[in-house]
Amino acid sequence: MKRPLQVTLLVLSGLGLLHASLFTDLSLRFVKEGMRPMLVASGVLLLVLGVAEAWSSQKPVSGDDDADGHGHGHGHGHGHGHGHDQDDGHGHDHSTVPRIAWLLFLPALSLLFYAPPALGAYTAAREAPKAVAEQRYFDPLPATSPIPLTLTQFTSRVQQDHKRDIGGRSVRMTGFVTPDKGADGWYLTRIIFTCCAADAQSVKVRIHGAAALPANTWVTVTGTWHPGGTLGTSSAPAALDARTVKQVAKPVNAYTDALPLF
Repeated sequence: MKRPLQVTLLVLSGLGLLHASLFTDLSLRFVKEGMRPMLVASGVLLLVLGVAEAWSSQKPVSGDDDADGHGHGHGHGHGHGHGHDQDDGHGHDHSTVPRIAWLLFLPALSLLFYAPPALGAYTAAREAPKAVAEQRYFDPLPATSPIPLTLTQFTSRVQQDHKRDIGGRSVRMTGFVTPDKGADGWYLTRIIFTCCAADAQSVKVRIHGAAALPANTWVTVTGTWHPGGTLGTSSAPAALDARTVKQVAKPVNAYTDALPLF
């Protein structure tokens, strides 16, 4: 690849990373919050490399080197001499940019002008819910009502708490709407990143007794456990009889299973 194009690609990639991680929250669509500083550092490094490459290309070529290259070319009678920039002696011209190299500009430009959409209901509807970690001991539930819980905490209480403290208690959870066409109810959903979008998993709680809002709408739902199976065992469904459903703003860091804000 020619040097001006190398410089352009480095600079665009650096600006794209800084745009996504430093000046906006776009990076949180793809990686966890903890990886943000590394993206910023990578963007700065690419910019520095681009500037260094541009500066080095402006340095004048030594006249001695030219003369030496010319002398060797005639003195030894080699047709290709030091002309590797144009021809390597085998008829291959390296002065043009391989067509495939232009594809490298697409990810750099996408970070600046068109970021891929965030993961949401489309992804969650096509995968099984994330299995919650096994838990043997649960602290007593607070006396407050409704009890703020994450979707993971609610699922664990329903399926693993043998004391069955969650039965009959009013709880409050926040997530986005994932429709379930042809079935009773819809899903309150969270998508969780372990590292990045490539390993995303969803946790879902089925909502009964309330009409579904449009897909990907963020809501806070208050209600009680929807009976089924045996509470405190894996046969119990992670489901809620909704009393209220309130639309809320999408959180900045949406790819965690966080407690409701209010």
